[in-house]
Amino acid sequence: MSSDDAQQGQAPQSSADQAGAADEERTVRVVLVDDHRMFRTGVQAEIGVTERTRVEVVGEAADVDQAVTVITATRPEVVLLDVHLPGGGGVEVLRRSATMMADPERPVRFLALSVSDAAEDVIGVIRGGARGYVTKTITGTDLVNAIFRVADGDAVFSPRLAGFVLDAFASTDAPPVDEALDCLTQREREVLRLIARGYAYKEVGKQLFISVKTVESHVSAVLRKLQLSNRSELTRWAAARRLV
Repeated sequence: MSSDDAQQGQAPQSSADQAGAADEERTVRVVLVDDHRMFRTGVQAEIGVTERTRVEVVGEAADVDQAVTVITATRPEVVLLDVHLPGGGGVEVLRRSATMMADPERPVRFLALSVSDAAEDVIGVIRGGARGYVTKTITGTDLVNAIFRVADGDAVFSPRLAGFVLDAFASTDAPPVDEALDCLTQREREVLRLIARGYAYKEVGKQLFISVKTVESHVSAVLRKLQLSNRSELTRWAAARRLV
């Protein structure tokens, strides 16, 4: 082809056009960490169609040990991390992944994805190194957008949760230790908050993907540990600590 022919043909792409095309072809590799298999399956179905979402799910884990093993083996760009996990919770996964998060060449970034919207959960994982925190009410489209933003190093929060983080880091005082609350497991705290908000046992089970019998067992444990007699006392106890 002559130079004249070339001039009459399609103009070469600008650097901006080339960057845009490359961005459209970019795929973000993700690991899902959640102890509920059905929830992982749902997230996979929602965001894991790589041709459409440009998200590739490269691994899954149901507890802390599995999470660290899978993350180490796959080195994803983003980990969707549940806060409450067997083996120490999301904070423990973050602690054991500190070296990978700090890798200047291939940093692994974490986005918390949890049913909990409690301030202490949000602040705990952010202090642990997570780049953001969204609740499980998020839409698939918004979750994909959050994944790409976190992969680029941005911080992403569900709207009402951002205030928790701003307040926590604006304060120079360490948060007070609540020994009574600390005696509860992460799952017991989840059940406590939902019960205090007026959820029926069946609704709590549906929210947390556990059976009604398991909910009853957790409530009994909470009442015993906090030395409370009934649900009404539990609700007042939680309200006094601003857990609802």
